[in-house]
Formats: sequence, C-alpha cells, structure tokens
Amino acid sequence: MRQNDRKEYRSFLNLRQTEQAIKQVKDVFERELAEQLNLTRVSAPMMVFPSSGLNDELNGVERRVEFSIRGISEPAEIVQSLAKWKRNALARYHFEWGTGLYTDMNAIRRDETLDFLHSAYVDQWDWERVISKEERNSEFLKEIVKKIYRAFLNTAEMIYQTYPVLRQPLAEEVYFITAQELESAYPNLTAKEREYEICKKKKAVFLMQIGDRLASGVSHDGRAADYDDWQLNGDLLLYDRDLDLALELSSMGIRVDEASLVRQLKIKNEEYKLNNPYVQSILNRKLPDTVGGGIGQSRLCMFLLRKAHIGEVQASLWPKEEIERLERQNIFLL
Repeated sequence: MRQNDRKEYRSFLNLRQTEQAIKQVKDVFERELAEQLNLTRVSAPMMVFPSSGLNDELNGVERRVEFSIRGISEPAEIVQSLAKWKRNALARYHFEWGTGLYTDMNAIRRDETLDFLHSAYVDQWDWERVISKEERNSEFLKEIVKKIYRAFLNTAEMIYQTYPVLRQPLAEEVYFITAQELESAYPNLTAKEREYEICKKKKAVFLMQIGDRLASGVSHDGRAADYDDWQLNGDLLLYDRDLDLALELSSMGIRVDEASLVRQLKIKNEEYKLNNPYVQSILNRKLPDTVGGGIGQSRLCMFLLRKAHIGEVQASLWPKEEIERLERQNIFLL
C-alpha cells in the first residue's frame, strides 16, 4: 500500500486486537533483546538538568522541552534520548564487561514534523552494554546488529503465530553497507532516496558510518559529536512492503572514546563542550567503553502489525483536521 493509496487501507486488526498485539510485541521483543545482548532492565529518568550534560542533542537543532519544578532553582528538561545517561549509569551501577542495561525511554520532541511516521511523542528501548577497547571495531558492531535482528525475527514469528494474517516475508539476514559505499552506488540520489533503493533491494540493511562528510562534501545524516563514534555507528533499516518505504527501526553505535570525541567536536566546532561534565568523564576515562542504541517501540509495532500510521500504535497528539482526514481513509488513531 503506497502512501497515495491510503483510501484503500484496511487495518488487519481492530482497535482492541491492536492494543493486545502491541503488548505482545513489546513483551516478546523486550525479552528477546535482553537475552541476545545480556541486558538487565533498569529505571531511567524522564527529565534531567541541563548542567548535567546528559541530555541528547540529537542533530543539535531541536529545541528541548524545558520546565520548572517547585523548590528547585535550575530548570529541568525532558530527555531527548538516554544515549549519555546510559553510559553514565553503567559506571554508576558497576556493570561488568559483556553486560548491560535497557530501559523504556519516553520523550517529547516539540519540533518534530508530524506525519505518518513521526510523532511528537517518542517511545523506544534504550540499551547500552560494556565492551572492551579491543571490541571497538566494525566486526564487533556487526555482530551486535545481527543479534538485534535475531531478536526482531524471533518476535515476528511469535506475532505471526498469534495473528497469521500479519505474516509477511522477511529477510533472513542484515545487509551491511557504509554511507560512502551507498553514495557511490547512487551518486545522483538524495540520502533518503539512496536508503529507499538499497532497502527495497536488500529488505534489511544496516547503514554504517553516519556523521562524517562523504565524497560529495555533505554528511549522509546529522549526528551529535559526543556519543556515537561516526566510524562505528549506523542505522538499522527495514523495507516496509505495505508502505513502500525504508523504515528506520534503530540508530546505534559504539560510543566515542577520547580520540574520536575530540576529533568530532572539532569537526562540528563544538570544542566549548570540552568542559561539559559528561565530556570530561570520557576524557578522564571515568566511563567504560560501550556500545548502545535506541530501538523504536512504535516503529517496531507499526511494521509487525502492518499499520499505515504511527498513531495507530501509540497515543499522541494530532491536529483535529488530521484525525478527521485519516478517519475518512479508514485510519483510526489510538
């Protein structure tokens, strides 16, 4: 079902079945992810202080949701992700090599452009695992990606057993390609067009090395300078046959060490962050080497339940006119 054919859309599940299926997807995948990566579930904050340096800056242009709390002089911010908090937590909780944590992350992104894939409300599993210095390489990263994809396939099979009508062919393995290799293969296309072409061809793709400038002089996509190592990161993309698009399910990577942190801050002219408490803790080796990422809960549910709109699998806010328009196309939001 292409986006311009939504008038023909019919959900495979009614609203009550959808809610039941969402719970099953989340319960099963959460368990599978923990088993594959040896993770322990922990509690995580919804808000942090700006002075902590723990909030994620995403692409560096998004406005954070800020508010005051009675009795506290410093304003608080809703987290944009937990990329930095997790690494800090691994040190505070004394996680050992080969172990890690995961948590539910809920956020509000006020500058998001709302559409069928993007909501002001964000829900994802944030996870982080302690690694050794020797594991800071692309082959280790690929092995982690393969385990996450295995958790996805196991979850899909469980859902298909409960709801056979949802079954669809899935790629058995992930295809790995760097952002530069992809640009060289499709030099006349935009970044999103390149993602679409490779996803339609390979079905499941891990696009690596996002952040640095490519041969064309631009980056494939923006990345913050102080959490992922741009040479050791990537996005997990799935081809959604119903919507005919490349769906980003996860962004992840091996985190910066001292050298990559300084290099990336210089590239983005952000050396002023060198005095940030979080950055200082990396430079002074107070934090472990880690790998981590975020996996979209609603994106995963949307894909497996074969929904046309992210609002069918999460309760967010939408313009009244948009809700009415979607209902005329048989799309009913939660």
